Amino acid sequence: MTDAISFTQKLGDGSELEFFTNNEVFFPTGTSGVLINAVQNQITSPGTLLDLGCGTGVVGVVLSKLGFASNPLFLSDASPKAVLLAEQNAKLHNVLCDARAGSLYEPWGSMKFDYIIDDVSGIAEDIAKISPWFHNVPCASGSDGADLVVEVLNRAPKHLNVHGKIFFPVLSLSNGERILKAARSNFNNVELLDRKTWPLPDEMRMHLDVVRRLANTGLIQIEEKFGMVLWHTDIYMAGN
Repeated sequence: MTDAISFTQKLGDGSELEFFTNNEVFFPTGTSGVLINAVQNQITSPGTLLDLGCGTGVVGVVLSKLGFASNPLFLSDASPKAVLLAEQNAKLHNVLCDARAGSLYEPWGSMKFDYIIDDVSGIAEDIAKISPWFHNVPCASGSDGADLVVEVLNRAPKHLNVHGKIFFPVLSLSNGERILKAARSNFNNVELLDRKTWPLPDEMRMHLDVVRRLANTGLIQIEEKFGMVLWHTDIYMAGN
């Protein structure tokens, strides 16, 4: 792979899988690991699984290797470069996949799935600009970071089989209340599975004026204590 960057992702048994990415594709964050762990604790049998906003494919490929996705694994992303990487990473780990480029559910027409893993961008655009996560990668999630996740949730019921589930992270660097309102308007059951708290990256501490401004207007949530600035990732599961 040209200009490839390798990284590893831990599995639940302590083993690791190697993946490849590059500077033109979103680099997976700690949220990926929290999402993987939450999902694997909820799925009791393998089913058709869509990794939506797959990036390098790490979440879907790991869940497939753990036995939670029936063949093929479905992967999609708005970035054709990300989809190509996801295909290559799936092949590297002998995971049969159907990978397609396109916005949200666009590549899948009227297809339905047992499990949808929402991994689309979900942080406020002004936060993305000062973060270390979106270098050379666009972020079109809106001023409060909720636009894409809300659209995913609003359209999800048409793409889930009976008893299907959608798993989605809610970052406190976005308008979590707006996201959860959309989830509860579309699903009878919305359950918080896990929360992970993180320190604000050093690159973002240099722009605390931006972070505090967004927090003061209620678009994001942070906590300041003991000289630290903290934010969190919540993982939810929704279904009917």
